[in-house]
Amino acid sequence: MPKIRRFNPSQILALSFLGAICLGTLLLMLPWSTQEGRISFIDALFTSTSAVCVTGLIVKDTPTFFSPWGQVIIMLLFQMGGLGIMTFSTLILLVSGRKISITDRLIIQEGFHYGFLRDWRSLIKKIFLFTFFIELGAGLILFLRWRVDFPWPKALFISLFHAISAFCNAGFSLFSQSLLNYRHDVVINLTMMATIVLGGLGFLVLQEGFYFFGCKLKKTTYRLSLHTRLVLTMTSLLILLPALVLLGVEWNHSLADYNFSEKLLASFFQVITARTAGFNTLDLTSLSYGSVFLLIALMFTGASPGSTGGGVKTTTMGVVLAFLRSKLLAREEVLLFRRTIPSEVITRAFTLMTLAIFFISGAGFLLFLVQPHLSMDQALFEVFSAFGTVGLSLGGTASLNTGGKIIIIITMFAGRIGLLTLLYALSREKAFGKFTYVEESVMIG
Repeated sequence: MPKIRRFNPSQILALSFLGAICLGTLLLMLPWSTQEGRISFIDALFTSTSAVCVTGLIVKDTPTFFSPWGQVIIMLLFQMGGLGIMTFSTLILLVSGRKISITDRLIIQEGFHYGFLRDWRSLIKKIFLFTFFIELGAGLILFLRWRVDFPWPKALFISLFHAISAFCNAGFSLFSQSLLNYRHDVVINLTMMATIVLGGLGFLVLQEGFYFFGCKLKKTTYRLSLHTRLVLTMTSLLILLPALVLLGVEWNHSLADYNFSEKLLASFFQVITARTAGFNTLDLTSLSYGSVFLLIALMFTGASPGSTGGGVKTTTMGVVLAFLRSKLLAREEVLLFRRTIPSEVITRAFTLMTLAIFFISGAGFLLFLVQPHLSMDQALFEVFSAFGTVGLSLGGTASLNTGGKIIIIITMFAGRIGLLTLLYALSREKAFGKFTYVEESVMIG
């Protein structure tokens, strides 16, 4: 009898996202999902991929092209995509009282980039509790604000849609110009910023933060893990420094007509949303090339491991910077917060960075070939936005042809599940002999 092939966790994770994308495509192609009653297969596939991969790039205007039913489908897709398909499946099994296999646990670990999980049942429950309360809280604040502008049923749906979209870092909006018309609204801006940041930290960081503040109230000590400290430090730096740079660069440019507080609000919002979320309160086509380059760097970095966002991750960038610092100081060990980083972690970080650079370069090259009318900044911005699952665009998305859409679809998928996961999913196990070759040096630099 032929041997039945067993899929590894990386392959099952990739297949679960592919399955959700296919299901979403079919649902969006139903007549009642759009206002006109029809949508092409490639546009439905693009929209479904963008939603499941929590990107936010659109080829059809969400509020005007899709019906309320279609908008609900999109919302459910980015909610599932943000938390992970297998996480939802595991919760269903937990509620039904069925046993969870070891493979299921490994898939969840793979999806959230965690190590060995002891109390995985508690983790799943906490993931959903954190998600529910954060999205509910954000939705309530937004509802209290938007009920002034809309009838309460519409205000409720808009608030819930944007709260989920913000926490999942999806970037989908029910306004054709995203949040551009609310660029001066402090309540909406601060609520969206806080929700985006919380969604981009990762559930392990949220859990540790909850424990930390609980211990503070009980006046007991709790030491944050190195991972959490690195995530919080990198997140803070990637908000504060780029916001000040964007503020300075655009002071007399796109922010010229804003007062000081409005300039500050717009700069911080655009920097926060650029790493993962994809909302905008500025006209991105009016930004200078320096600001566009800054946003590209932020999109490449992305969110943190175990979060709803994409990119190479804040911790990867932190480890790479720590490695470079150790070499400049002629140190053997790579140190972070008085802890030595294992060599395998450093290797993984540089491998991911290298893969990302090669992948984005390849995707950009192919996009140049099939979309010659796009300017270089439009094409590169599009690819970085898709890989970082951000959703910002300089206007290139709407003009993509079928070939361009396929390239961006693949890029969004790779950016969401992670290049290392994709590499493991595509690779086959091979048996190697127990021998090594002679070592020999080469000249570098």
